[in-house]
Amino acid sequence: MQRVVLALMLASLMLLQGCLGGLRDGLADALPEQRGKPGGLTLACLSSSQFTEMVIEIDHAPGYAPEASTVQLLTERLDDVCDKPDGIRAVITETEFNHSGAWSAEDVRDQALAYREAPPMDGATLRWHLLFPAGGYDDDSVLGVAVNAADVAVFRDSIDDAENILRRPSAEDIENSVTLHEVGHLLGLVNLVYTSPRDHEDPDHPGHSSNEDSVMYWAVDSSSLGAIFSGELPNDFDDDDRADLEDLASGDLEARDQLWRP
Repeated sequence: MQRVVLALMLASLMLLQGCLGGLRDGLADALPEQRGKPGGLTLACLSSSQFTEMVIEIDHAPGYAPEASTVQLLTERLDDVCDKPDGIRAVITETEFNHSGAWSAEDVRDQALAYREAPPMDGATLRWHLLFPAGGYDDDSVLGVAVNAADVAVFRDSIDDAENILRRPSAEDIENSVTLHEVGHLLGLVNLVYTSPRDHEDPDHPGHSSNEDSVMYWAVDSSSLGAIFSGELPNDFDDDDRADLEDLASGDLEARDQLWRP
């Protein structure tokens, strides 16, 4: 029991440095969109005044393609909260990343920029980019990371390691939730680019929900999740998350650090 408690304490400390690696400044010589922080394109997703379509670019290493259920869940959840009358679709590409070993936030930025098909703000299309590389993050307690306004990495090897012996939750379920969790950070959740009137940010894990039924719960992208969840993982935004997004979309809640505004 003492080992489990110690592991959870260490995981919570490391999570603050890992999951939101994009809170640092991005590539100095990259596109302006690439220098934003997670949540910097929140309004671009929530509004259709310019971007009427959304493309989720998914680059994966050979043998590391995301589960079909992950792609379906992600597009369905984004369709629920983002205003994109021309649809949301995923484009999946097998990619030989020019990288080996552990990944840092800067490595994710570099490779995302190198293999991106088009800029995040591409005419009437908003493009977010997900990497599924081989290997893990340089903080091995982290299963996924949002590194700027449009780029995320999900570490399948670390997810496989996080699956407990009973497969409850399974690696597929973990991948589903981790991927949506990181994209939730691109949406600005929780309190990354706004201050919610609802008290649902975990005080010990900034940028994360205190509700274990929310996919934005702090433990969802931590390797210790198998010790916290013994059954189903959350795979949806909760009522407070959705209320925040609705208020941001309506203008009732002010959004900070936006790369685009209606």
